[in-house]
Parts: sequence; C-alpha cells; structure tokens
Amino acid sequence: MSNKINLSGFVFSTDPDYKPAQEEKQTDMIPPGKQVLRVWLERGRGGKESTVIKGFEGSDEALSELARVIKNKCAAGGSAKDGIIIVQGDHRDKVLKLLTDAGYTNVKKAGG
Repeated sequence: MSNKINLSGFVFSTDPDYKPAQEEKQTDMIPPGKQVLRVWLERGRGGKESTVIKGFEGSDEALSELARVIKNKCAAGGSAKDGIIIVQGDHRDKVLKLLTDAGYTNVKKAGG
C-alpha cells in the first residue's frame, strides 16, 4: 500500500526543505449539552406535516447518525442536510424526549 499525499494543486517549489501542509480534520464538535436545537412543525403541500429540527452544529456524519436514530424511533422517513433534520409527520413531543435523553439540554419547541 502506498502513502499518497494530496498536494491540492501544488505543482513545484524551489525550497529544498518544503513540506506540503496536511489537511486537518475538523474534530472539535460542540457537545450535545451546549447545542441549541429548536423543534418546529411545518406544513407543506396538501397540508402534510413534518417535524423539523434546526440548529445542529457538527459533522455531516454526526447529523446523519442523529437523523437515523430519530427516524427509526419515530418510525418515519425524512432527511438531514445543512444542520437541519426533517422527519415526516408530527413527532415533536417524541423528538423532544429523544433529544433530551440523548443529552441535548437546550431543546425547545418553536413556532406557533
């Protein structure tokens, strides 16, 4: 197995001691207790309802994992993208309980 270095478009350097910069992974995720999440109920076409969780800050993998757990517990479909989780149907109370049990302390219902 070869160890390849991604040079990100680097072509040439005249510095004999040059070492390309390594990309750093973003590992500093905000802990669940410090995140501010809001649970909304939105109605779309035909009056269909969906539960929307806004305000998640973290990696896309953590977002999709949280969305997967919520969708499984609510037995509903949905999606997750850009810090927003959408679950089909009105599951606000169940989602609120799931998030507080998962350690998210600053979770509230929002909207009308």
